[in-house]
Amino acid sequence: MSDTIRPRKLAHIVLRTARFEEVVQWWSTVLGAEPRHESPFLTFLTYDDEHHRLAVLNNPHLADNDRMSAGLEHVAFTYDTLDDLLATYLRLKHLGITPVLPIHHGMTMSLYYADPDGTQCELQVDVMDEATAAAFMASDVFAANPLGVPIDPDDLVLRRNAGESLDALTEYVPI
Repeated sequence: MSDTIRPRKLAHIVLRTARFEEVVQWWSTVLGAEPRHESPFLTFLTYDDEHHRLAVLNNPHLADNDRMSAGLEHVAFTYDTLDDLLATYLRLKHLGITPVLPIHHGMTMSLYYADPDGTQCELQVDVMDEATAAAFMASDVFAANPLGVPIDPDDLVLRRNAGESLDALTEYVPI
């Protein structure tokens, strides 16, 4: 495999929707993204130095998303700190956008959201360094439950505001 040239990064994701304006607004809100190009057919969004991280294609004739069919499960975006993730949670909650699944995977703490089409967006924070995460994923604990354990983001906010340490908040307790 040493002759395999790997990509440098994941550049962007493209979604197609019949709920164009609603989906563009949702992803813009959730990611804090701004349009780089807008037309009735296509919008390019970015939240960083990439020219676009997400594109949304307008196709008003599409059927609703069927989560029982093969396809993309979710896309994930990583925050620098748990405090950043919790601040984003509070911002979105205030706007009526709440996670469909808050979970501690062990190596990450994740809040899964669903856009108007049901496409899931994972907002996460790494809670282990690379070596620790690799060891955890090779462990019997992870093998017994690779999905993780539920978390309560409101409880995390309360505990963090009360001064609880990041180590205590991010500790993985298998069930």
